[in-house]
Amino acid sequence: MSAQELDLRDYFQIVRKRLWMIVSIVIVVCLLAGVYSLYIKNPVYEASTKIIVNQTQQVQSTASQLDLNQINTNIQLINTYKEIIKTPAILDVVAKDYPQFNTTAEELLKKVNVSSVNNTQVMTLVVRDNSYQRAAEIVNAISLVFKQEIPSLFNVQNVSILNEAKLNPTVAPGPVEPNVVMNLVIAFIVSLMIGLGIAFLLEYMDDTLKTEEDIEKYLGLPTIAMITRLGQEETKSTETQAQKLSRKAGDLEHVTAAK
Repeated sequence: MSAQELDLRDYFQIVRKRLWMIVSIVIVVCLLAGVYSLYIKNPVYEASTKIIVNQTQQVQSTASQLDLNQINTNIQLINTYKEIIKTPAILDVVAKDYPQFNTTAEELLKKVNVSSVNNTQVMTLVVRDNSYQRAAEIVNAISLVFKQEIPSLFNVQNVSILNEAKLNPTVAPGPVEPNVVMNLVIAFIVSLMIGLGIAFLLEYMDDTLKTEEDIEKYLGLPTIAMITRLGQEETKSTETQAQKLSRKAGDLEHVTAAK
């Protein structure tokens, strides 16, 4: 069908022609995605703390009102602090002071994510792990070590922990990964695109003429005769009828002798 342009009706015919193949691909891929998300992929839990960068005690004692310049300076410091948290200056201390984690600074770095809300003095420290209890303990430890180490690094004490991660929450937190619904939606869309692509590719590579309409459409010639292919049942029925006719033709009762 490469020699002719396809219209919308042709596309629908191609999809209808290979609908079972497309549906089969979608079902198989979605089942594989569901099995992977529910039974193979290890669940990942998330725990977080919030840290605020505020004014130093010296500024607080001398200033009678909020110093906007100091706040802006603290906001700018957040970008620096976000990088410091993920450096060996903090993570090496965590790995050393908390041997129960049985992890290295490099492994902690893969678990840690630091973010901040624009134009605020608050940072959010997030740790992901296969156990919520372990994630909460690690994120609390990193926050505490960061608060303790900042005065020696910057000679300031302007970091406070707003809230720690709850080690034993009243409601058991659910895993943030895998997202089964999202994985199934992605699998459905991707498999549908693959199925449609294969269907159109097969139709593009198929240059055989199958119907009278194909001959008239692509060759511009009328059909004079057509040889049909008979199925097994039709073939047996035709052979049976032929045998009956041959028996009747050779039967003696149909033969008369001339006098």
